Amino acid sequence: MKSPRKIIIDTDPGQDDAVAILLALGSPELEVLGITAVAGNVPLPLTERNARTICELAGRRDVKIFAGCDRPLKRKLVTAEHVHGKTGLDGIVLPEPTMALQPGHAVDFIIETLRREPAGSVTLCPLGPLTNIATALMKAPDIAPRIAEIVLMGGAYFEVGNITPAAEFNIYVDPEAADIVFRAGVPLVVMPLDVTHKALTSRAWVEGLRALGTEAGRAAASWTDFFERYDTSKYGSEGAPLHDPCVIAYLIQPDLFSGRHIHVAIELEGKHTLGMTVADWWRVTDGEANALFIGGVRRDAFFDLLTERIGRL
Repeated sequence: MKSPRKIIIDTDPGQDDAVAILLALGSPELEVLGITAVAGNVPLPLTERNARTICELAGRRDVKIFAGCDRPLKRKLVTAEHVHGKTGLDGIVLPEPTMALQPGHAVDFIIETLRREPAGSVTLCPLGPLTNIATALMKAPDIAPRIAEIVLMGGAYFEVGNITPAAEFNIYVDPEAADIVFRAGVPLVVMPLDVTHKALTSRAWVEGLRALGTEAGRAAASWTDFFERYDTSKYGSEGAPLHDPCVIAYLIQPDLFSGRHIHVAIELEGKHTLGMTVADWWRVTDGEANALFIGGVRRDAFFDLLTERIGRL
């Protein structure tokens, strides 16, 4: 077996972030060098706490967790308690985490890790607003060519917006950060709402997780139940989109997904379109392709992978 792929998960947990982290920790193909928390779904004190809670649940107190940026680069923080509940991980009561937060700032950890590890060996996996990643790229431009790839959840084109009519939440919260990341010249893979809305949970899958009989399985089922209630009423769908686990599943089994290499720009000025990912899906401009923009997923195989890996914890 080839050596595991080294990743840093940058996250704002969030129930679907939590499922993504469990998927990563249950997958021997991945070596999680650290988890960096950012303000997003809920404020930073909750996202770093939630990251520690998730690692303890998975029995992985060895994972290094760092707190990062507590606000967007230029804007007031917008949060999503209306989706995730006041803690960000509503749905099941878990004990307060006892594992320590690492000293130092998440941005410095990202920079130091990329400088220390062999060039092209570390993949960044942002599951929330891109503030930490953009700040690292601004502070240390030398890291850009050392990043193997950035695989992120964010944006939308055909599905348009989920926080405004035009914008997806992660990009909208810090569009200036997203603009920096999309123009950095780093290989990008984007999991937009266009694919995550095809990865809808089902009652049978959630009950299958619960039937694993493990703490991780029960927690993941409860988290899914919680945010399913919001999404099914909003979209009128049978299940809820599992956004962030798409990032981790792509790293493990990229053939689950299909997309196009296209040019994607971030709208920073629009009165009605701030934070929109302007994805040139039909290649109508001469903009150079800067992202693999994912549009399709083999849904059943995706959920089978999730169950199998969470079942290992």
